[in-house]
Amino acid sequence: MLQFITHQTPRYSYVEGAIEALNGGCKWIQLRMKEAAYDEICNAIEQLKPLCKEKGAILILDDYAELAAKLDIDGVHLGKNDMPPQEARNLIGEKYIIGGTANTIDDIKNLVAQGVDYIGLGPFRHTDTKKNLSPILGLDGYKNILSQCNEAGITTPIVAIGGIEPEDIPALMKTGISGIALSGTILRADHPAEATQNIITTLNNL
Repeated sequence: MLQFITHQTPRYSYVEGAIEALNGGCKWIQLRMKEAAYDEICNAIEQLKPLCKEKGAILILDDYAELAAKLDIDGVHLGKNDMPPQEARNLIGEKYIIGGTANTIDDIKNLVAQGVDYIGLGPFRHTDTKKNLSPILGLDGYKNILSQCNEAGITTPIVAIGGIEPEDIPALMKTGISGIALSGTILRADHPAEATQNIITTLNNL
């Protein structure tokens, strides 16, 4: 599974970047617009919601649980400094996907206890697309944490995130994660839609 996380670059707006990923076959878009005004976020959702529906892709909003429910997209992703997942679940109900961010096995256990649908675990390495990074995990970090998840009987899907390059994917997937989340790797490519397609092919062939 490939998740695409939006960010703005000199070449692409949030929406344009998401469209490139969708055109490359990505089936999961996380709209992350931390610095944007409320109206801008609403406008981006209004543009992306029908496109995601047309392509059979999931659309998740970063941080704003109530807005995700109000505009009736697929769900919300909550970072470590956002609303607790349990609070979001009480607010928006069972209909919506709720994901959470983790950096340690304790984070994962806490998120599982709060009933998240998936976990974004990272960062794999340094990334410029996120401020206030948690400690970097590297491949060994993922191996250790996924091994502990197995011992604890945790089956919640875990997605690797943070500075992942295409050549990292085979080794990362061997750790037992369910998928990867990419942003800059796709948007820095000469042809982002083609890069997305190539990454999906790599994932499908593993």
